[in-house]
Amino acid sequence: MTHVLITGADGFIGRALTRRLAAAGVALHGRTVQRLTLCDLRLSEAPSAPHVTHVAGSVADPEVVRRATADQPDIVFHLASVPSGQSEADFEQGLSVNVQGLIGLLDTLRRQGHRPTVVFTSSIAVFGAPLPEHIDDDTPLRPTLSYGAHKQMAEIFIADLTRRGALSGRSVRLPGIVARPPSPTGALSAFSSELIRALAAGQPYTCPVSADATLWLLSLQGCVDNLLHAAAPQLALPPGLTAWTLPAQRLRVGQLVQAFEQRRPGCSQQLTFAPDATLEAQFGRLPPLDTTAAQAAGFCHDGDVGTLVERAVQAIAT
Repeated sequence: MTHVLITGADGFIGRALTRRLAAAGVALHGRTVQRLTLCDLRLSEAPSAPHVTHVAGSVADPEVVRRATADQPDIVFHLASVPSGQSEADFEQGLSVNVQGLIGLLDTLRRQGHRPTVVFTSSIAVFGAPLPEHIDDDTPLRPTLSYGAHKQMAEIFIADLTRRGALSGRSVRLPGIVARPPSPTGALSAFSSELIRALAAGQPYTCPVSADATLWLLSLQGCVDNLLHAAAPQLALPPGLTAWTLPAQRLRVGQLVQAFEQRRPGCSQQLTFAPDATLEAQFGRLPPLDTTAAQAAGFCHDGDVGTLVERAVQAIAT
């Protein structure tokens, strides 16, 4: 039997992860999820069941953290965060949730002495911009947004608590996860999901990056698969790494459009391009990606662009 806590449970990824774990009798790595605690600012769409507990509030609030961790979870998926654009616009809020809230949560778990497994969603924002010509497991981290800096701080703290034996931390850096629903969350990279939604519906869209822009993409289903894999008992980061950079398909925007055209001819007729040089430099010029450590640990991407597109369309319909 195991007790799972999900923070950020009402977010795009959090809802999908919750759906996978909320069914009665579901097992995670051979152990039945006996209790599932969901924490977020709002939980209006969270499932109700005898084994599911709702804790509404911010992880930056010590009382919310106390309630969410009161029964000592065995596995924690820490997804709660203030995203990139919002962290830039409101520095205090980003710092409060992304850094101080994370420290408060992990310190509470440390003091309990239960040594849970903690799966943390970091981000490719830790690499900064402009990026080098190639990214691999030895690429230095040079975040150029507060959000990326927050994620790097969290990776380091989780790695240190793991070294000290307070918990078993597994940080994973997420690429672009598609297709996200429309949301005013301030995620600067949301254009990839906006493009996919427009192509899926055959609707007009002005793309803020060029057809030659390159993206790292992973479907929502692939993301959840990897997060669940990250909770496997036997996993451990190789020495010298603070996180796994998840495998992703590196695609040109033009390739993505072509894949939709093959699926639904004519869907791109209302697509126009108006590149924003700053946005493209930060999120649309992603170099070749080598994720050797993550692949050796069993993480994987969707396999091919066709599967990615089908899964992204499925995420829109969910």
